[in-house]
Amino acid sequence: VVYTATISSGKGYTPTRVGKFRIQRKMESQLMVGPGYYLPNVPHVMYFFRNFALHGAYWHDKWGTPTSHGCVNLRREDAKWLYEWSEPKVPPGVKEVRATAKDPGTWVVVHR
Repeated sequence: VVYTATISSGKGYTPTRVGKFRIQRKMESQLMVGPGYYLPNVPHVMYFFRNFALHGAYWHDKWGTPTSHGCVNLRREDAKWLYEWSEPKVPPGVKEVRATAKDPGTWVVVHR
């Protein structure tokens, strides 16, 4: 274990995917839109499985309570730490990076 944080996972009808994954894509920030939400500038987005991501959350403070639509919501400072520490590294001036065979991304374990 390198880092632990209290998070908000997916609600019962939109559960967070559990398992061992690699970070596949990282984005400095992103607009997230779906049924019932419109969230501009979501910070430090790290996709680990399909549309499931770890990311900062500025719109709630319900840490430890299932709140999301499936993503792993982190406090902004926790998301920033993980984004900067994990691979693939994001070079200065670049807003998005994808994992490659040469740089496959950091392992992430998501559990209940």
